[in-house]
Amino acid sequence: MPAQQLRLGLVGYGEIGSTLGRGLRGAGLEQLTAYDKYAFDGPYAELIQRRAREAGVTLVRSNRELAEAADMIVSVTPGSASLESAAAFADCLDSRHSFIDFASATPKIKIDVAEHLAGTGALLGDGAIEGTPRSGHTLPIIVSGPSGGRVRDGLTPYGMQISFVGAKLGTASGIKILRSVLIKGIEALTDEMLLAARHYGIDEAVMASSCKTLGRPWIEIVESLIPSGTIHAKRRAEELEMSAEAVAEAGIDPIMARAIVARLRWKEGLGLKERLNGVEPADYGATYAEIENALADR
Repeated sequence: MPAQQLRLGLVGYGEIGSTLGRGLRGAGLEQLTAYDKYAFDGPYAELIQRRAREAGVTLVRSNRELAEAADMIVSVTPGSASLESAAAFADCLDSRHSFIDFASATPKIKIDVAEHLAGTGALLGDGAIEGTPRSGHTLPIIVSGPSGGRVRDGLTPYGMQISFVGAKLGTASGIKILRSVLIKGIEALTDEMLLAARHYGIDEAVMASSCKTLGRPWIEIVESLIPSGTIHAKRRAEELEMSAEAVAEAGIDPIMARAIVARLRWKEGLGLKERLNGVEPADYGATYAEIENALADR
């Protein structure tokens, strides 16, 4: 059974917007319009126009034109532009529209976006992209808020992987932006580790050792590290101080290693080992409950 046609509008036609546009058009979505303020006047105008032309996506020159051409609007601008972009739609939307912001931003920004558009009558929501454009338009996306379910139901028939995570606005963006502490942190930690390891000529060995340790489900790693950290924060901080020295001696500023030392010293300062009489909590949830209790007692 063919997917039900809808009129979709994209705000922003950069890497993510063009990936969605190309994929959705290829999957059979016929009415797809995009607005990018740099599409006709900017350093990447030619690139934006070529991508749209090749995908069969119609480019328009204003927010109002996009609102007239689309009933469902997905914003894929950078998070820093979310509020400005939403404000420009305040006089364009009405009750027939669904509007959702896929930008990587904090829940507060997504709630502020909704407040900018609250008087329009449009159904509003927020989303977060958890994959990369390498997966095409099927990259995993989570959505929340009043329009989340409608967006999911409208676009999944065209091959998009969209999961609805709750009716509360800001839920999807909160999951993504806090998850990024880990994901982007892994990238930065890997940079620091391997640049230093290359100086010593041991990058392949360090990578192999790391892969051996990390080659298991993440929840197992969390459960092995977090409860034991209540007891061993001091020892781990001392080890990382030496790691920072080794990185510095390789000519690399140990930004990440020093940050880890600071966090471990902070944990040591909570006195968890004494509070728990040297006994590790049962799991990571119990561990963070103990940390929260220690913070509350300060």
